[in-house]
Amino acid sequence: MPAVSEKQKTLFCIAKSIKEGKTPASFSKKAAKIAEDNSLETLNDFCGS
Repeated sequence: MPAVSEKQKTLFCIAKSIKEGKTPASFSKKAAKIAEDNSLETLNDFCGS
C-alpha cells in the first residue's frame, strides 16, 4: 500500500531511515514513533521502495 500524499511518503521514508539506523530518532519524533510501531516491510511499502 503506497503512501497517499507526498508528505506521507516523506514521513514514512524518514521513518524507514530511522529504522535502518541511517537517521537519528531525534530528527523527527513523529517518524521515530512510526518506525517503532511498524515493520521495515510496512515502511518499505509506504515509502515506495
